[in-house]
Amino acid sequence: MNPLRRKRLLIILAILAGVGIAVGLAMSALRENINLFYTPTQIANGEAPLGTRIRAGGMVEKGSLKRSGDSLDVTFVVTDFNKAVTITYRGILPDLFREGQGIVALGKLNADGVVVADEVLAKHDEKYMPPEVTKALKDSGQTAPTPAKEG
Repeated sequence: MNPLRRKRLLIILAILAGVGIAVGLAMSALRENINLFYTPTQIANGEAPLGTRIRAGGMVEKGSLKRSGDSLDVTFVVTDFNKAVTITYRGILPDLFREGQGIVALGKLNADGVVVADEVLAKHDEKYMPPEVTKALKDSGQTAPTPAKEG
């Protein structure tokens, strides 16, 4: 083979290998960082993967919020009005977090069916609800309760 052609072929093969490695690394990073949304019904039915970071959302059940007296541990129940799932969280809850309102928790599902959250997102105002929660409630045949006016 001509030395010039051989050099061109090696350069082309090196470029193709570099592009292939870059695409492989990008796909691997995307697969690890994707957070799929699951409703309480899907989690209770075993559709959510164990030990994988997920987003779980719904309405916080009234009377379900339990705070630890000596730490920042919080436990509450989230429902889509069909089934409910318990969520544990260690940290300070958002200012807008309240019982009876929609939230999305990011964390991992353990073997007991409890979501161990490392982040909790609350709605922005009394009219806002995360789109995933709204869709899940609509799919379950429920509507979000209207907030009580304070004053």
